[in-house]
Amino acid sequence: MQTAQIIVIALAAVALVIYRQMTPRPAARRAGLIIAAAMVLAGLAADGDKLIDPLHPVLAVALLAAGLLVAAGLGALRAATTRVWLDQHGVAWSQGTVMTLLAWVGSIAVRVAMIFLTAVLGVASSQGSVLLFIGVTLGVQFLMVARRASALPGTAVPGLQAAR
Repeated sequence: MQTAQIIVIALAAVALVIYRQMTPRPAARRAGLIIAAAMVLAGLAADGDKLIDPLHPVLAVALLAAGLLVAAGLGALRAATTRVWLDQHGVAWSQGTVMTLLAWVGSIAVRVAMIFLTAVLGVASSQGSVLLFIGVTLGVQFLMVARRASALPGTAVPGLQAAR
């Protein structure tokens, strides 16, 4: 894939996810995990063997690992800012808050800073690493929101009780 295509896909996916997170939705959404997994797979497929810079393999692996850890941490942060509640039927719902939106802005800023850091260090930046970052951060966020929802007393959400 071309860089422009990756950027368009990533921005479109993030915009859609942010929009959907800001509206009340049932917390048990497997679609979120499917989107996250698709982003990870697209990130892996986008570069093939170019995911790690062959001229700086140790630094490239360290930066990729750090990026994925940061992605997971930011997903956990956004999950913590998401409102989770039960409706009158015991179904868990979630909705992003203003803090969730600010956490998204911070997540994007951190990712851009990591791209610049990679360039400053002279490591070839992988196009797929952006999609990997988004996939991991979304996956962690969706899993943590689902876990919070399943922990609510009286939750009647199929499939969530098994996650406890």
